[in-house]
Amino acid sequence: MAEDLNIIKGSKAEQYTSLIPQIKGLITGEPDLVANLANVAAALKEQFGWFWTGFYLVKQDELVLGPFQGPVACTRIQLGRGVCGASWAQARTLIVPDVEQFPGHIACSSLSRSEIVVPIIRNGVVVGVLDVDSEQPDHFDTTDAEYLEAIVALLEI
Repeated sequence: MAEDLNIIKGSKAEQYTSLIPQIKGLITGEPDLVANLANVAAALKEQFGWFWTGFYLVKQDELVLGPFQGPVACTRIQLGRGVCGASWAQARTLIVPDVEQFPGHIACSSLSRSEIVVPIIRNGVVVGVLDVDSEQPDHFDTTDAEYLEAIVALLEI
């Protein structure tokens, strides 16, 4: 199936609209969470060329690194720490135009300049987050938030 993943260019919304059915195809019928998170991270990274794309999952009282695409990353994040921990604590999507201006930002890489973190909420509880970093400042907007929220809603966690 992965070889069928077509990289579509066009407006950001057009790219997401074309990618979502492909992501559905990758994860439909596959019960393994790690496999699905890995394929979603890879599909997003390939489509948009972002610096880092991946997942953190809530395990006990911290976020633990899950499948990702990009350079090595922080392994564990406490509730409320950094953008990921803040998104978890607030149970909402956070768009950070300049990570250096975000209080308590965790610098896993000095190359990361902007970030979006989307919580994965099941039965009113945050069970993980999708974290995306860009080397460009002010890279993410409400279009990204809308479509990334739709993508995490597809995941069965």
